[in-house]
Amino acid sequence: MIRSVQSLTRIQEEYPHLFEIDANLDRLVKRIELLSYVNPLNIEKEKQRFFTSKYTCEPTFKYPKLKFDPYKLHRLFFSQRLERIKDDRVRNFYQEVIYYYANMIQCIETIGHGKKFYYNSLRVFGTPTEKDVQNAKFILHYADEPASGDMEKVFSPQEAKSYFEDFIKQYDFPLNIRFSTNIAADAMVSNSSQTLFIKKNTRFSKNQLLTLANHEIGVHLVTTFNGLAQPLKVFSNGLPKNVETQEGLAVFSEYMGGALTLKRLKELAYRVIASDSLIKGYSFADTFDLIHGQYKLNRDEAYSITLRAHRGGGFTKDRLYLSGLRKIYKKYQSKDNLDVLLSGKVTLDSLEHMNYLSRVGLMKPIAHKSHSFAQNLNTNSTLDFILENLK
Repeated sequence: MIRSVQSLTRIQEEYPHLFEIDANLDRLVKRIELLSYVNPLNIEKEKQRFFTSKYTCEPTFKYPKLKFDPYKLHRLFFSQRLERIKDDRVRNFYQEVIYYYANMIQCIETIGHGKKFYYNSLRVFGTPTEKDVQNAKFILHYADEPASGDMEKVFSPQEAKSYFEDFIKQYDFPLNIRFSTNIAADAMVSNSSQTLFIKKNTRFSKNQLLTLANHEIGVHLVTTFNGLAQPLKVFSNGLPKNVETQEGLAVFSEYMGGALTLKRLKELAYRVIASDSLIKGYSFADTFDLIHGQYKLNRDEAYSITLRAHRGGGFTKDRLYLSGLRKIYKKYQSKDNLDVLLSGKVTLDSLEHMNYLSRVGLMKPIAHKSHSFAQNLNTNSTLDFILENLK
């Protein structure tokens, strides 16, 4: 421990301006967690209105008010004196980081402003490629598997809380849990507050609890706490375009933990189809009709998929889960060690940067491993066939 502190002190003395800028960015980034702003405040009310209208009345969503001045925050980001960082590679890396966070501010600033938000979302998350859409359709052509008792939604939010508290015992970091009615997912992690939010007005199946535990705790919280243990705070706040890798790891954790089902894989495929409908100009009702009317998904699940894609004005983040899973699965098949990808909110594309930061002492090995990665508990051969054949 003493040697570790001495090593960090030496590195801080070697890169004084870098650590100052990194700390400044850490304070600024805490204000811009996109998911805390993009989830509508009136999801259930608008859902009932939409269903009552026979799926024709476009929902009118309300969003949380901004807790920051976007212009001032932009100025603070770009006022960082990167020229003081003498190491060219590190300086260029932080320049990319600042541009990424600036794009995130523009996303948040335009939530609820239709196409403005959608175009900003495209800059951060992209749109499905033709290959992504083909992969989604390939998954959706499989017949549904017979329902099992593990899929019945019989557990209350309070029982879910108890389940997650028991699951966390295998890890040596704390778990903060809060209930919420204003999240699109049934559970989600807030990176900035290290909190697991559970949807208050829903019920959970046994399989869903295992899925969420492996996904939210086994990866999202693991990477959060690994990032916090790194010398540089950028690892916990997120490297540019980290979502695809992070969500790919999280769904892969579901697979390794024996929780991934064909139904869940289809859900990710529907998200790609819904994201793709945005670039075609589909309205909320159009996307819902595509998922519910044409693909025959039940209306509650179709509404949830549609909501996730259309919130804010067009949110393409969901298209990255399937492509992320495909990339992580390919690395696993190649026998690559995935531990380095758990070192924070990092990306497959940043491995070269990370190797360099590690060589110069600005990055250290992970403190927490994802326990699901230790042993493959998947027993569904259909899932293996699908994952092996995604393009």
